[in-house]
Amino acid sequence: MLTIFKNRIYIALLLIVSMLAMGVFGFRFFAEYTWTDAVYMTMITISTVGFGEVQPLNDTAKIFTVILILVSVVVLGYAISIITEYILSRSNFELIKQRSVQKKIDKLNNHVIIVGYGRNGKQAAQKLMTYHKPFVIIELDEEVVHKFQSEKVNFVTGNANEDEILIKAGVERAATLISALPNDSDNLFVVLSARQINSKMKIISRASEETTYQKLKFAGANNVIMPDKIGGDHMASLVVVPDLLEFIDHLQVATGGRVNVQQINYDAVCPDHESRTIRDIDLRNRTGCSIIGYKSPDGNYIINPEASLMLERDSILIVIGRPEQIEKLHKEFAI
Repeated sequence: MLTIFKNRIYIALLLIVSMLAMGVFGFRFFAEYTWTDAVYMTMITISTVGFGEVQPLNDTAKIFTVILILVSVVVLGYAISIITEYILSRSNFELIKQRSVQKKIDKLNNHVIIVGYGRNGKQAAQKLMTYHKPFVIIELDEEVVHKFQSEKVNFVTGNANEDEILIKAGVERAATLISALPNDSDNLFVVLSARQINSKMKIISRASEETTYQKLKFAGANNVIMPDKIGGDHMASLVVVPDLLEFIDHLQVATGGRVNVQQINYDAVCPDHESRTIRDIDLRNRTGCSIIGYKSPDGNYIINPEASLMLERDSILIVIGRPEQIEKLHKEFAI
């Protein structure tokens, strides 16, 4: 729709330029004005200011002036109507678009809210898209919103420190909130506000300073991530255990939009809730994936668990495999 209006605006501008050229050349040759006087007469005639003629007009120039006035009324009226309609339609289009996005957000439950669409926010969004997790992004910069808004990415424009904006993003129904703002104080306010609205939601916050770590924890953040610290540790590990780290880097959780590490809930492998061991579910033979970790209901982790380990209700298995094996895992256990 907006493209059609832009084409009409271009036509209107072309008509105005053509009308101005017609006026200048008409007064120059019909009234024998100088170029300067011709431009002046064209402008006061089109604008209907009526300052008066530079010099008396002959009959041909008078007829031309009448025609120019009639043409200018039509052209300027058309141009004004098109520009006005474009402005109003653009506002209505943006309003309709915002309402459409808000309706999508209102239907979400147990989704993820990402606050800030900077470098960390974009990485989080890409990971969530890989795992097909529904999410909403809160971003203050309207230019960023217009640039990245799409059917797959839903934005709420505004300051996440305000409860109204958090509620628009569905914080009351959200499962997780990721605060990825560059400023620690802003993250702290977001965590405080979000925790007051939703006491059960998991909150993950970014931090730059170590002194902010405990404050964010106290404010209600379940996890606090320090990208600079992780980056330094990563670089040091390249010196201490370079081959191991290179393998881990190669073994990314998502490669080219395809998953190769997955967690499986107890209900997926034991849908009837009957106790089974890792050997009983026969995951390796059925899917090709290998179990590399086990999280017990009380939160304890076991790395490379034994085949004889009895699975408990509310436990989680961590499995690894090639993307095609993970896809087979999803089909086999209806994940």
